[in-house]
Amino acid sequence: MSRPLRVLSIAHAAVSREAGRLRYAPFGGRTDLDVHLVVPRRWHQFGRAIDADPPDDPGIRVHVLPTWLPKAGPMGWYLHIYPGLRGLIRTLRPDVVHLWEEPWSFVALQASLLRGPAGMVLEVDQNILKRLPPPFEAIRRFTLARTAHVLARSPDATAVVRAGGYAGAVTPIGYGVDTRTFRPRTESGPSDVLRLGYVGRLVVEKGLDDVLDAMARSRVPTRLAIMGEGPHAPHLRRRIAELGLERSVTFAPWAAPAEVARFFHACDAVVLATRTTGAVREQFGRVIIEAQACGVPVIGSTCGAIPSVVGPGGWIVPESDPEAMARLLERIAADPGERSARGRAGLRNVAERFTYEAVADALAQAWLAAASAVSPSNERLTPGAFCAGNQD
Repeated sequence: MSRPLRVLSIAHAAVSREAGRLRYAPFGGRTDLDVHLVVPRRWHQFGRAIDADPPDDPGIRVHVLPTWLPKAGPMGWYLHIYPGLRGLIRTLRPDVVHLWEEPWSFVALQASLLRGPAGMVLEVDQNILKRLPPPFEAIRRFTLARTAHVLARSPDATAVVRAGGYAGAVTPIGYGVDTRTFRPRTESGPSDVLRLGYVGRLVVEKGLDDVLDAMARSRVPTRLAIMGEGPHAPHLRRRIAELGLERSVTFAPWAAPAEVARFFHACDAVVLATRTTGAVREQFGRVIIEAQACGVPVIGSTCGAIPSVVGPGGWIVPESDPEAMARLLERIAADPGERSARGRAGLRNVAERFTYEAVADALAQAWLAAASAVSPSNERLTPGAFCAGNQD
């Protein structure tokens, strides 16, 4: 019997349905794809342990597997592997193996060794080129040499895999946003204070010091609400006291997505002022599209992918430039019409580029291209042609 294209996607980020797994939901309505998803039973990230959501997602088959080395040493999640992966691949015999993992990770090496005749697709975020210590540089080159297609989060991420020896096709891919949770607010009443928000890790690279300095320099009353946790929090509190901003800045811990959406609804603008360092260049900035989906414009820095993701739905200031940000705050505080216009542009930006349907389309195109690249005739396949030409 003919069958649809069988894909095995491996993604630690899909451990939670509230985060990475939602982008697989659109495949539930497709008959040309048989999508299987591997996620870890438990994932450790940023000091938190996340247990996998139940594997009952409609339209796809989720395999919740234990991992080895889930949080080993300073390399974090790059060392984990799935001891049950060999048996699963032998059972499924996938046409494509897709990894939402970096090419130097142990799980990417594991999949490239076990995939058999399946075409391999890598989805990459890393956007800073650096030579990796042994054995990771060798793993990167080994994996990229066996990859049929790359999905890249940014042009910088493409440049990194090219430098690692990859010469094949690349498809751009963004993140998706859950527009059922992050949705436009009802119009809020006028305020005599410009209300800024930040959601994310409290680390020095995120540039919150620059935001505080801009608030202190600005001639308009501004408040900043911070949601998140991290090692830079004590320094930020001291800096707030030094600048006399104790009544202008509030802190809140991590919260569920619905609470984050309500947090955005109380903001006039959201800030993401990341600074470039030797180890950090903003790879995407998911908070940007979550805020924009709520109709809230974003003030972003020039770091990494931020300007491209923000698009017309906000403003860009030079990174590490509090004076430029202070002048922008004064301008937008005086012009609520501009804030509203940028908020509407952000909604369009999300609808055109960052829905889960758009992400699913990019995934499907890459999977089909990878299957075509490893087919005996090396012909470009359509879903219907693949179903007719592959037998169980």
